[in-house]
Amino acid sequence: MRTNLANILIGAVVVLITLSLSLFIVDQRQAAIVLQLGEMVRVETDPGLKWKIPLMQNVRFFDSRILTLDAGEPERFITAEKKNVLVDSFVKWRIVDVKQYYISVGGDEIRARTRLLQTVNSSMREEFGKRTIHEVVSGEREQIMNVLREKTDADARKIGVQVLDVRLKRVDFPAEISDSVYRRMDAERKRVANELRASGAAEGEKIRADADKQREVTLAEAYRDAQKTKGEGDAKASAIYAAAFGRNAEFYAFYRSLEAYKQSFKSKSDVMVLDPSSSYFKYLKGPSK
Repeated sequence: MRTNLANILIGAVVVLITLSLSLFIVDQRQAAIVLQLGEMVRVETDPGLKWKIPLMQNVRFFDSRILTLDAGEPERFITAEKKNVLVDSFVKWRIVDVKQYYISVGGDEIRARTRLLQTVNSSMREEFGKRTIHEVVSGEREQIMNVLREKTDADARKIGVQVLDVRLKRVDFPAEISDSVYRRMDAERKRVANELRASGAAEGEKIRADADKQREVTLAEAYRDAQKTKGEGDAKASAIYAAAFGRNAEFYAFYRSLEAYKQSFKSKSDVMVLDPSSSYFKYLKGPSK
């Protein structure tokens, strides 16, 4: 009885071991290749529970998610102006053909990364060599990234990889020429600033001269109008005086004499020395005829 139970337990253990060696699980984030004595038998891309022949077959798993390939240190490239620039970039890629990936690079991610870096660097060298620094930094940066993605993806398909994006994180000058570039930029900015200041000063002098001219013209016109008005007033006053004198000359003379008396005797401290027979006292002596 005990022997039968032991045999059953041993059989169950053997079955479990056999099942564990025969079954494997493919995660939804993975793809798998079943190998038999080093030769590829089949590719499993659908997630779930799969089977294999125990001891004769083994399984290799590959990550099917989007991976990031960062260049690490910035690479040096030469533009169309023969200027050196440092470029920092990264690549987004993933495995789309596991079979081709295994055949081409043996399923080795390091070899795949090396192949992608070589392709990206070669494409960058070609594209940067066609463009100036301004075009590389801002003018055609988006276009360069699109071209790099297309070229890199076309080559990556040969190893079963899809390149989703190539991004230029930073484009900068090498340290040995950054100082000279900054000095040249500073001198250029100062030159422009001096030109603007000189232009502003000249424009200010022009405005001030025009304002002074307008002031002189306005004053001259105001003086002319004032003299014209004053002359017209004097003429009108003279006409009024003449008309009044013409109506009653004696009364006009009397009125003028009273005005003269008023002005002469305005202050008690005033002293006048006159001949008593002077015509000044004409209307003080008695009424005129």
